[in-house]
Amino acid sequence: MKILSFTVLSWFVLVGSCSNERHTTKIENLKKGIVISDSLKVIKYAKTITEKELKTHLYKYASEEFEGRKTGTEGQRKAAEFLEDYYKEQGIASPISDTSYFQSIPATYFNNAIRGSENVLAYIKGSEKPEEVIVISAHLDHEGKQNGEIYYGADDDGSGTVAVMEIAQAFKMASDNGVGPKRSILFLHATAEEQGLEGSRYYTENPVFSLENTICNLNIDMIGRIDKAHEENRNYVYLIGSDRLSTELHYISEKVNTSYTTINLDYKFNDENDRNRFYYRSDHYNFAKNNIPVIFYFNGVHDDYHKPSDTPDKIEYDLLQKRTQLIFATAWQIANMEKRIIADKAD
Repeated sequence: MKILSFTVLSWFVLVGSCSNERHTTKIENLKKGIVISDSLKVIKYAKTITEKELKTHLYKYASEEFEGRKTGTEGQRKAAEFLEDYYKEQGIASPISDTSYFQSIPATYFNNAIRGSENVLAYIKGSEKPEEVIVISAHLDHEGKQNGEIYYGADDDGSGTVAVMEIAQAFKMASDNGVGPKRSILFLHATAEEQGLEGSRYYTENPVFSLENTICNLNIDMIGRIDKAHEENRNYVYLIGSDRLSTELHYISEKVNTSYTTINLDYKFNDENDRNRFYYRSDHYNFAKNNIPVIFYFNGVHDDYHKPSDTPDKIEYDLLQKRTQLIFATAWQIANMEKRIIADKAD
């Protein structure tokens, strides 16, 4: 029995060792197969994303005029109209109709007593594979007014909102110059995130583009500040979910960062046992639960999180610019690859 047990144990060790070697080889081949293309074009259009424009947009978006953008309020409606006007001015089309960028959500959809609301959608059609769509998202709503105080939500999620605006503008400039994305890009400003991810849930239940042809979601929620863990190393961003559904997406993300921005990618909150459960707490999750690969970009919480003191004067605009450029470059890579990314870990 001892000899047999030793033989069986040796066999399992051998099989396990071979399996690990094959996995390592597979990963190395995957990394080598990721070719960064059009680098000069990426750099050129990434430079159109500037601190100045991000700051201008955010001081408007997180102002008294929009009264904290609580879902279903007049302030939130004004914020949605601001976004719609921006896309019209930029000449970026709506995927809904020629006259409206709103995906209307009736009050009956929401579980609590709030009025109807709307997602804001804009769209750049792919030049070669228009049926395949990348979704770049941020939520447009926040906490509104409470006890007479405005919850401005400059970081949450004004920072993500203006990042999407600048990314859209960069892609539009490229498209106007004949180097637009090969795949289509949907810019999704979701409402009712603070109500329980309701706006993005509505979109995934009523998609403008089929979920089968939605190849990934890059979701941006709070990328304008620094948390306490990084006070000595501010050149960072948390990435959550990048390897949960697609091994390839994770390594594309890392290679793009190495090639262009060299930000410290912190995966602390990507741990499946993380008690904060951030993976389940922003709009990307409604895509992930439909087996669509995601990356959630996040700077971590800070002392002004969900307080009236989350104001635009506290945003680190140089970091907001750099993080936005990283997301733009990642989207460019995914949009222009020969083959769509594979969700090898999907259920």
